Amino acid sequence: MNYRHIYHAGNFADVLKHAVLARLVRYQQNKDKAFRVLDTHAGIGLYDLSSEEAQKTGEWVDGIGRLMEAELPADVAAILEPYFTAIRELNPNGGIKLYPGSPKLSRMLFRPQDRLSAMELHPDDYNRLHNLFEGDFQVRVTELDGWLALGAHLPPKEKRGIVLVDPPFEEAGEYERLVKGLATAYRRFSGGTYCLWYPIKKGAPIKSFHEELQALEIPKMLCAELSVKSDRETTGLSGTGLIIVNPPFTLKDELHALLPVLKTVLGQDRFASQRAFWLRGEERGHGEE
Repeated sequence: MNYRHIYHAGNFADVLKHAVLARLVRYQQNKDKAFRVLDTHAGIGLYDLSSEEAQKTGEWVDGIGRLMEAELPADVAAILEPYFTAIRELNPNGGIKLYPGSPKLSRMLFRPQDRLSAMELHPDDYNRLHNLFEGDFQVRVTELDGWLALGAHLPPKEKRGIVLVDPPFEEAGEYERLVKGLATAYRRFSGGTYCLWYPIKKGAPIKSFHEELQALEIPKMLCAELSVKSDRETTGLSGTGLIIVNPPFTLKDELHALLPVLKTVLGQDRFASQRAFWLRGEERGHGEE
């Protein structure tokens, strides 16, 4: 219960996660029918990067700070357009003082018919999230362990949706818990699009985690990973990963365009790397490192 995302808001992991989330929302909107985003570990929703906590680590400077200032190829700029538009809308005078967490980002991209269910267990963070969306009939904020939502809140009544699972990874066994959580959720809502976040750091059991996911035999699972530095000299986060279940058919190509640019812009040493590949699905094999 000690994790506070404000220390990490806007870092390189947020960049990849939120860029992909924005693409998933836009893809759902290719159809007129309503959909729901279920955000299981929602946080406070909106982050002040000028706060003492954010300034203490300054992680956003080497994340969204670098990316917003970079000259980007036209195709990558187009992929990032919904993500960047939301950030600029929050900061009309330029710069980046306010940064949207995943629930705020989703909500900013919604049409009138789209809905958000946001779960947050920490009492203080729940209160801030609840206040942020108070009176917004498109948003339901619940004080709940997000892992429980994977059973109790699926399937959504819209029968279309995105499930974002972004746990803090404070406790041992979180990789296994993520696999079990997906298995539970998929049984209830096999047509949903799932976006699962996981950290990459020294000693992380990434290979066995991938193997356990493959053993679920879910037909389509796409993996995207970005490492910004070597894990040899640090005990902290060196990379970030996403598992996307039932991804849009366009997402693999978008990741192949986006990830090399993120590696170049956000890389912190010569060991920076990226890859996008099917864990299960249309083709098996690894993208370029």
